[in-house]
Amino acid sequence: MQIDITQNIKDLADPLAQEHDLFVVDVELKTHSGQTEVWVLLDTEEGGVNIDDCSEISRELGFLIEAHELFDKKYRLNVSSPGLSRPLSDLRQYKKNEGRVAAIKFKNTDGEYKKIEGVITGIEDKVVAITDEEEVETQIPFDNIVETKIIPVI
Repeated sequence: MQIDITQNIKDLADPLAQEHDLFVVDVELKTHSGQTEVWVLLDTEEGGVNIDDCSEISRELGFLIEAHELFDKKYRLNVSSPGLSRPLSDLRQYKKNEGRVAAIKFKNTDGEYKKIEGVITGIEDKVVAITDEEEVETQIPFDNIVETKIIPVI
């Protein structure tokens, strides 16, 4: 049932996000002290997610969730950007992170898990290129990526 609600919320949030040139990265349901928290994480292909867009989408999405009666008790709706600490999960997120340092965990062609750290240097045809400290470029098919985290550089 949770998967159905999550998918329903994503389906309701997608067109609202698109109106603001955003896309839904993830929808999560968490329960704390008997109350459900709904997290809708948005991103954009260029630039950042601003609080005004999140606020407007939250208001509109709240009305839609109520109209579709997705919850039979109180819930809290949170609409936000994923932030830097959250792994990249959508191919569209890679383009705007080009030039940033990342750690990518992936499966190679032998099915072994590998990890590489370097700068994201390109995205083309669902392939992510990352260049390590030795200037060696590795091309990883997006479907083979298990997790990508951006490493903040200070």
